[in-house]
Amino acid sequence: MIEARVVTSITSSAKRTERFVILINDEPFATLTLDLIERLGLRVGMQVDDALAASVVSEAGLLATFDRAVRMLEARARSARELQRRLVQKGEPVEASAVAVERLIAAGLLNDASFSRQFARAKMTGAGIARRRLKHELLRKGVEEEVVDRAIQDMVSDDAVDENAILERVARKKLRTLASADDVTKRRRLFGFLSRRGYDVADIQRVTRVVLVAPGDGLPSGNLQAK
Repeated sequence: MIEARVVTSITSSAKRTERFVILINDEPFATLTLDLIERLGLRVGMQVDDALAASVVSEAGLLATFDRAVRMLEARARSARELQRRLVQKGEPVEASAVAVERLIAAGLLNDASFSRQFARAKMTGAGIARRRLKHELLRKGVEEEVVDRAIQDMVSDDAVDENAILERVARKKLRTLASADDVTKRRRLFGFLSRRGYDVADIQRVTRVVLVAPGDGLPSGNLQAK
């Protein structure tokens, strides 16, 4: 005779707050939230049939994936598609990963526009990355092109970012590491460095004329409009 499954205990999880471990026949069966426990009608002493057991397992799986998604976001901001891809790569079910991302978006914890602005701000003002490479990196993270374009433009406008000043700062910083090189090598390495950061040829040529000008040549520092 098959032993009846009975809920013998519902106890707080020692690993995560606001999570409760359901014990069936004194064995851990699933970890759920209080809301899920109430929705499923679980209580100590009740018998659990096959249908209810399946529902408990399904909800516990979705919750585990959701909790993992939250931990990933706590570690680093991500776009919605990037987070979903990463969850699947970590072994979470595709459907559960999609549900977790949808829940996070609905809760306001996952927002591609906000993520893109923060990413662009850090990369442009900190690392001196140009718009073109910023856009490429955000598209690779799964952000829609329209969202990317708007986010970068809003960030530049709202923060009053001087892209020319950033370009010159980055170029001069790189140039200091090339102090021992000859002029031809300096130009070649500076061009490659700035190109990899996404700057176009015209901008690189313009800043090169500024940062490589010899004293007394009449080109003041910072004037990226010099011809």
